[in-house]
Amino acid sequence: MVDSQYYLPNDIGVSALDCGEAFRLLSPQEKMYAHYLSRAAWYGGLAVLLQTSPESANIFVLLQKIFRKQTPAQLEQVATAAGLSAEEYQAFLVYAAGLYANMGNYKSFGDTKFIPNLPKEKLEALMKASQAFQEQPAEMEALWDSCSCPLFSLEDKQKQLGLGDKGITTYFSGNCCLEDAELAQKFLDSKKLSAYNTRLFKRDNGGKACYEVRLASAVQKGQNDSFTQEPFSFEDKEFTVKRGDYASLMEKAYAANENQRKMLEEYRRSFTFGSVDAHKEGSRYWIKDKGPIVESYIGFIESYRDPFGSRGEFEGFVAVVNKAMSERFAKLVGSAEVLLPELPWPREFEKDTFLKPDFTSLDVLTFAGSGIPAGINIPNYDDIRQSEGFKNVSLGNVLAVAYATQKEKLTFLEEEDKDLFIKWKGPSFEVQVGLHELLGHGSGKLFVQDDKGKFNFDKSKVTNPETGEPVSLFLHLETWDSKFSTIASSYEECRAECVGLYLCLKNQVLSIFGHDGQDAEDVVYVNWLSMVRAGLLGLEFYTPESKSWRQAHMQARFVILRVLLEAGEGLVGLEEVTGQDGKPDARITLDRSKIHTVGKNAIHRFLCKLQVLKSTADVEGGRALYDGYSTVSDSGAHNFLRLRETVLLRKEARKMFVQANTRVSEAVVDSYSVELVEYEGSAAGLIQSFTERFQDEAEQLEADLLEMNRRDAPCWC
Repeated sequence: MVDSQYYLPNDIGVSALDCGEAFRLLSPQEKMYAHYLSRAAWYGGLAVLLQTSPESANIFVLLQKIFRKQTPAQLEQVATAAGLSAEEYQAFLVYAAGLYANMGNYKSFGDTKFIPNLPKEKLEALMKASQAFQEQPAEMEALWDSCSCPLFSLEDKQKQLGLGDKGITTYFSGNCCLEDAELAQKFLDSKKLSAYNTRLFKRDNGGKACYEVRLASAVQKGQNDSFTQEPFSFEDKEFTVKRGDYASLMEKAYAANENQRKMLEEYRRSFTFGSVDAHKEGSRYWIKDKGPIVESYIGFIESYRDPFGSRGEFEGFVAVVNKAMSERFAKLVGSAEVLLPELPWPREFEKDTFLKPDFTSLDVLTFAGSGIPAGINIPNYDDIRQSEGFKNVSLGNVLAVAYATQKEKLTFLEEEDKDLFIKWKGPSFEVQVGLHELLGHGSGKLFVQDDKGKFNFDKSKVTNPETGEPVSLFLHLETWDSKFSTIASSYEECRAECVGLYLCLKNQVLSIFGHDGQDAEDVVYVNWLSMVRAGLLGLEFYTPESKSWRQAHMQARFVILRVLLEAGEGLVGLEEVTGQDGKPDARITLDRSKIHTVGKNAIHRFLCKLQVLKSTADVEGGRALYDGYSTVSDSGAHNFLRLRETVLLRKEARKMFVQANTRVSEAVVDSYSVELVEYEGSAAGLIQSFTERFQDEAEQLEADLLEMNRRDAPCWC
């Protein structure tokens, strides 16, 4: 039997993202704009296959070839004739849908590998009975041979993403370790290059280590390009910088947008030449584009899945503004300058001026990448966020379906809490997302010395409130991600989550979202209860063998659970029990009468420490604090290693989303319209959406993916 955490269950939730009404209200011009932006996002999003694992692209092409010839319904008869049971065929469909939804064979939330929940010989029999195989037997056989072993393999190193012996990554060649990543970061800093759109490849040249930094770009050479001409010598190692990573995909990621405005001009320059500076410039135009009806962002954005924490995964989204919900967020933005001083750190540790961002609720039309979040705060460039601004978005149609749950599937809560939890989980999460994105990620100052030696604070007046000593700082070119590297993402998510917990206690905040009186108290209670339960659920994403966390947000929530347990006084209760089925279970409780006292004080102290360590670039102190609370052991008041087994026993698979496609059709002669093509919320619907998404040039696209994968194949050994 395969451990259940390594396959997706046949009854996994699959929901269609509803954006029909939002799309219908767009003007013809807006629909066309959304269509072309979506095409760019989907093409660029294919790069995630190459960023995830050595085999993901080949598995994707194998599935596309099978389903382009036969729909899931047509293939079912073939599967039955090939000897598959109904359960085995459904397991195959769920696996295929999972690969599409995660853009690879590792879960986007948790970075764990998943394999088909049926015997390898059964899947091979189905593949060989398919029409695709009948028409191209040699090609399909070669494709199967190239990926069938890793498709099913669960060797220890292949069970999760990671660097060196801790897991699989394609951000680095297989012979790289943490020391190589650290050296490469120093090199990039010395050349004023960002790691966001890079990968690192190491080779041996006569006993000397040589590194190739590869930039994602459509072209091999840039204009006035000094970087890609000669090798650089750095700390007795040789470095070269090359353009052209994911070249054919980067070309498609911008080509549709050549008639758009300055923002898209800069994105095109970024994807053409691999320039992060151009992407930054595009982001500057983007944050100034307030309140557009069609909102979008595209590029190498989030660094969660880089084991070193510096390289961005490609994502692109296109969404339509939900005006009614956006009004609430606009009110929250209007209250920000009143709420920010309520945060527990000294005034000097807050930005000099709050740059009021756009904060909108969006219905997602397209989200290309490995997964869809509930909210976003971007851009991630520290220098822009600190001095020029940012945008917040809450993804309303994702929230509407992602966190709905059935009472019988609600784990680890007291019976009397379950109805309240189901009633207020959605509204409380909406409040938490708003505070997390706007005042969590949007708050706090980094103390920086610029390239001219100037400080962004008064050195004579600012001291560290924890020690009374003068503050340390970020030097020129040092960023939050490059400095705090492996803990940066989770630490920042933890800080933002704490801000949400802390400020949701304010009546002013709750009334903005329409909650007063007893309802407001219930929203606070469920928000805090949801957080401590999420901390327990987070244990699913911890790997004991490597003592590492695989998901930034869930590590953050576990840390918060530890902080609130440590607060004592009966605030949080956590006990191991036996379930009604006779198997191990757990119960988590929260004393709502102590949230405003014991709970608030605990978050106040912890949040202040987090911000001070962040502001002062104190990596050593920050790592000691964060790693301490992140420790999962079998000693102490709670046996978290044993609780982890209970969590795995009772876990519920994360939902997958089916997204619509857009299609241009000729309404009348020389007049074109854009139609929305929607699909059912099922594994078959998800599969169909992907096969139709790339059907116009499927064969060339598949050939490009296979060729890019083939060229890099020797690097993963």
